[in-house]
Amino acid sequence: MGAVPLHQQTTVGFTPATDRRQAALLCTELRGLARMSEALDPSLVLFLANEFFAFAANAVTAHSGEAVTSQHEMLLSVFTHGNPSQTSQQTVRAAQRIQAEFPALSEKWRLAYGLRTAVAQGLHLGEAVLGVIGPRGLERRVAFGDSVSLAQSMVSRARAGEFVMSEAVMGALSVENLDLDAEPLPQLELPRRSPIRIYGVLVEGRLDFT
Repeated sequence: MGAVPLHQQTTVGFTPATDRRQAALLCTELRGLARMSEALDPSLVLFLANEFFAFAANAVTAHSGEAVTSQHEMLLSVFTHGNPSQTSQQTVRAAQRIQAEFPALSEKWRLAYGLRTAVAQGLHLGEAVLGVIGPRGLERRVAFGDSVSLAQSMVSRARAGEFVMSEAVMGALSVENLDLDAEPLPQLELPRRSPIRIYGVLVEGRLDFT
């Protein structure tokens, strides 16, 4: 994935051993900053990126997830503590929290720097290879697998402020104690695989940064 490490973050249940396990995956993408980065001071771009990753990672760890890697404007997080129903619910709650709380951060950036930003998120449930790679002193936590690619594909179907889930996540969820207003969307069609049913938690008056 060409990932870079997230430094100085708290992780839940960090296990350095490499293994393959069932995981709920959450991709959280910041939209708007990269488009404006050439007009901003480089130190400000990195400051805002770090602020975004810290914000998203805090929401993830608050719901028993692990913020694994960041790449460009996207944070990949995994949820592995519990059965598929539990990890799917944890992932959805984290996505809901990010969706609800990011507008305040976005408004602060708009007032201070004239930026128009939003987040889009993608959720999937499947097997992933989790582990640590890199030379001694430069190790980084990573996640690999088709399920990671599918979670990233979900993000491509989400408009600004929304999150999109695969059928695997929806099928594993227990509706008890979970307030979720998800709508079926046109199936996701990818090369060399059957169409995937997806569902979106949408917002009104959204801006489209795709």
